Amino acid sequence: MAILTAVICSIIFTCLSYFLVKTYQLNSYDIKKYITSVLNFNFSLGDKNKLVFTKRIIRFFIGVFIISFLIFFVINYFIKSVFAIILTYAVFLLLSPFFVVFTHFLLLPIEILIKKCYMKKAKRKLGKLKIIKIGITGSYGKTSTKNILCAMLEKEYKVCVTPKNYNTEMGLTKTILENLDDHDVFIAEMGARHKGDIEVLAKLVKPNYGILTTIGMQHLETFKNLQTIEETKNELVLNLEENGIMVFNGDSISTKKLYAKCTCEKYLACDKSGFSYADNINFDKNGSQFVLHIDGQTIELKTKLLGRCNINNIVTAATLAYILGITKEDIVSAVQALSPTPHRLEIIKSENLTIIDDSYNSNLIGASEALNVLSKFSGNKIVVSPGFVEMGREQSQANFKLGGLIADVADYFVIMNDTNKNELLSGAIAHGFDRKNIFFASSRKKQKEVLSLLTSHGCVILFENDLPDNYK
Repeated sequence: MAILTAVICSIIFTCLSYFLVKTYQLNSYDIKKYITSVLNFNFSLGDKNKLVFTKRIIRFFIGVFIISFLIFFVINYFIKSVFAIILTYAVFLLLSPFFVVFTHFLLLPIEILIKKCYMKKAKRKLGKLKIIKIGITGSYGKTSTKNILCAMLEKEYKVCVTPKNYNTEMGLTKTILENLDDHDVFIAEMGARHKGDIEVLAKLVKPNYGILTTIGMQHLETFKNLQTIEETKNELVLNLEENGIMVFNGDSISTKKLYAKCTCEKYLACDKSGFSYADNINFDKNGSQFVLHIDGQTIELKTKLLGRCNINNIVTAATLAYILGITKEDIVSAVQALSPTPHRLEIIKSENLTIIDDSYNSNLIGASEALNVLSKFSGNKIVVSPGFVEMGREQSQANFKLGGLIADVADYFVIMNDTNKNELLSGAIAHGFDRKNIFFASSRKKQKEVLSLLTSHGCVILFENDLPDNYK
């Protein structure tokens, strides 16, 4: 009887732990961040971000079931009083958020061993292939630069690229093991939240070529300061293969600083004193036109992509493509055919309104560019944004600035979530924005209700950033 009761209770508990495990996953399996979410009662109860049933999560649920079964079996076998059993169950459920912490540490050695095995296998496979290996890192523009470079190189090579934002150890490992085949080029996007992360990824891939995109105040919650960010991104430069070549997007002071320190063969893009840059830039709601100066030559380019940041991404990608032998004609053709990276200044048009989807942007520089794009449109302009997170001590100031930037362009402002509500509101009002044109939405449902009242024929809605649903 105790076994059957324990099985039933364990199944129920494992199902109930869904939202706890989802919160754990949305915090990138970072147990410190998960505990912070628990202590602040920031559980992922909504359906904005669904739990992804990876192999790791399946193993985690199995662990939850087995451990809870043992606990329930002991309770039912040794405790005979019904009242005492109910009381013990109640205490167990009350402490259930910390059950995830216990399971995490119990399974951690297994997860580390599995990760090392997969990475070793991927590294061995990559080492046997005679291909061009390219690593891309930076604070902003990694995914867009990666996609643009892929489009250019595909004119000449067979290219394998890390999909979406697969930029972690297991993301790169999965791509190498499952996607990489008889390709000529492998492009690996490399992300980081802690010092040393890029070094691990670079040692896995051992790139022949590297691109460093714009560097800025990103993930300050874990990096703490700009110097640590610079040192982390420079790990790509320090771990290139012998005779490796680096391309630097010179649109930030930090990137130029690392360019000056770099001792391998290097090229500076997006700077008039460098190898390549863009000028005569013009853009409207349909796209951009500019002149690319590269290696003393000029190329006139047209693209559907919008914003100065995207143009810099094109210039940076074109620099490495040019170094790898892609012709001017093929660069022109590739740029003309480019489509926006989903959720990054992506224009979605309908008969009645236009949506600018910039929901994957999470920095002030990109937001400023998105608002500049919005300003080129006619009609009522509506901005929907929850602001920025993971910025440490800079978060309040960044969101105050964002509120002011939005006030300078928008007719209506819908503030999502409560996380940055006060800073965004204060920033907008400080720039003279009419308080009655500011609205609040704590859920997607509420957002739709507000937008249904605000939208009119010909209006433009900018969705600027999005937060996982472990943020209130």
